[in-house]
Parts: sequence; C-alpha cells; structure tokens
Amino acid sequence: MSKVRIYTTPICPYCVRAKSLLKKKGAQIEEIDIFMDSRARDEMEAKANGRRSVPQIFIGDTHVGGCDDLYALDRAGELDPLLAS
Repeated sequence: MSKVRIYTTPICPYCVRAKSLLKKKGAQIEEIDIFMDSRARDEMEAKANGRRSVPQIFIGDTHVGGCDDLYALDRAGELDPLLAS
C-alpha cells in the first residue's frame, strides 16, 4: 500500500472527512499538523504548488489535493488503485 501523507490542522472538518475515508480504505496515514508549525506549512505549500488550504493529501509521489479531490478520486474508482500502488 502506498504511503499517505496528509497536512492538517486540528480544527478542520475537511481533514476529519479525508482521514475518515483513508482509514476506511485501510491506508496508513502520516499526519502533519501545520497549525502552529510554519516550517511544515511552508513545506506543504512548496509540495502542493502553492496551495495553502488543508487538507493537502499526497499518496506516494502523487499530490491528490484536498478533501473534495480525494472523494472525487474515490467516486471515479481511481483511489483504490492509487492506494494499492
């Protein structure tokens, strides 16, 4: 299963939704809380091509995007193969 990295904040309902779907799929999640960590926020922005919103989700080397992007991948049947690779 691919490594999943998700940048979050503790007060983000979209982060909770994204983590819930990923856990339901059996993914091992590395969560990075950027709330009070400017270095982690800068890292996220650099990897996410300037996107500042949370969550920002990465599966392996693929930048998925945010929660809506993750659910769109799942609806399209593309999330499971991405997680499996």
